[in-house]
Amino acid sequence: MSEPDHTSPAGTAPGGAAADPAKRPGSLGTYPRPGSGPITEIEVIAGALTALWLIGTAVYFLFLAPERPEGDPESGLRGLLTALVVIMPVAMIWVAATAARAGRVMREESQRLQGAIDAIRHAYIAQQQGNKKAPEVDIARKLDALTASLRAAGIGPVAEEPAARAEPARPAAPARASAPAPAQAPAEDQPTLALGTQVSDSTPPLSAEDFIRALNFPETAEDREGFAALRRALKDRTASQLVQAAQDVLTLLSQEGIYMDDLRPDRAKPEVWRQFASGARGRTIASLGGIRDRSSLALANARMRQDPIFRDAAHHFLRRFDRTFAEFEKEATDAEISLLADTRTARAFMLLGRCAGTFD
Repeated sequence: MSEPDHTSPAGTAPGGAAADPAKRPGSLGTYPRPGSGPITEIEVIAGALTALWLIGTAVYFLFLAPERPEGDPESGLRGLLTALVVIMPVAMIWVAATAARAGRVMREESQRLQGAIDAIRHAYIAQQQGNKKAPEVDIARKLDALTASLRAAGIGPVAEEPAARAEPARPAAPARASAPAPAQAPAEDQPTLALGTQVSDSTPPLSAEDFIRALNFPETAEDREGFAALRRALKDRTASQLVQAAQDVLTLLSQEGIYMDDLRPDRAKPEVWRQFASGARGRTIASLGGIRDRSSLALANARMRQDPIFRDAAHHFLRRFDRTFAEFEKEATDAEISLLADTRTARAFMLLGRCAGTFD
């Protein structure tokens, strides 16, 4: 016997005829659908009852029914009643058989659907259990991106932390450099669907000290406390969004030679910052725009007018700073507000806020 031809195209039998789709591996035909067989026990029972009824009526009308004389005026009505007696029970038998088969199909489809739902549930539970370490991996990925972006924004080689040998190098504070890095405007925040327990539900609240330290970014490659605070901030959803938005604008500003360490803004009182958190805008909070460096303002203004990516990133950052600071101010002391106002992120807010007309 010759071996089967393994080179024939998919869906073609060795002899050249099209293969049955229900027998192809991986096709839906490999799963028999309920009621797909040509004959089931329901049809067998219905056929047996039909045969019994027809035989019984035939025996009755041929051998047991009294004969009527020809020309009987009731013979026509008698023929109609005979037809009804023969046909109606047969029709009722098959109507009942069809209903029974439909009910069986519905039950089997319900079982198949329940099985599919159980399989999806088990797969979701297994995925959730397998992703227990996903938050740490996500934090490491964010730190890697932050490292690359801030290194492009103006820092040299960054050494690894001795306490985290397995982790990649972390970013230090933006210094001077001219290596531009492409950046994309961040997308608007999108709503999330609550499917079970979120990562943020099991993360302890971020302290004000860590929040402020993270917004200033690590001072040097040896700033272990700064890296630890940054890592904790990236685990907090709200703080991580502001940190990443600040990272984007700091990188873009560095491409114009603007560095937050070079800016010496006039300090505003905590009361003014609280007015800003309460929704005040314009002249009322004009003292928040304490950046007076004309060259930095001119470069940032020109970039905002000419570069839509920079403009979108700047407006996204300003919105994130506005929302996050409004929440921070509710629990913060005046001393903590003063410390936050002196961070690199706050200086970027002062600069870009003046460019956007927030303090006009």
